[in-house]
Amino acid sequence: MERNEIEIRFLSLSENESFARAVAAAFAARMNPTIEQLSDLRTAVSEAVTNAIIHGYENAEDGIVEMRCISEDDRLICIISDKGCGIEDIEKARLPFYTSKPELERSGMGFAVMEAFTDSMDVSSKMGEGTTVNMTKRLGRNAE
Repeated sequence: MERNEIEIRFLSLSENESFARAVAAAFAARMNPTIEQLSDLRTAVSEAVTNAIIHGYENAEDGIVEMRCISEDDRLICIISDKGCGIEDIEKARLPFYTSKPELERSGMGFAVMEAFTDSMDVSSKMGEGTTVNMTKRLGRNAE
């Protein structure tokens, strides 16, 4: 299978989370994923985009979230990035149940969910410059 790539940019509006999830799933569909793999991908993308909107831009509706999807053989790489406030302590943020917004009754499971539903995940962030989440998932019948 040849390499393919898409990139989209959208405003940090909560309704765009479902749009990003649908775009990632549509792009992945040609890789013949199982229903479970597609569901996992949609969940991981939802979490990453939601984090960018709620934490990166703190619900400001004028931020730009970027999503890049790359298919290479049986691997799909999804990169979600924002130019928001950044994460002060990535290791702390990746701990299950940690949330920087307890007043919003967030579960603090975003990164744990992303890790559970992908084969690998990397987070990079700089305070005041934004955050990038890079997730890789093997797709197709041979990836099981």
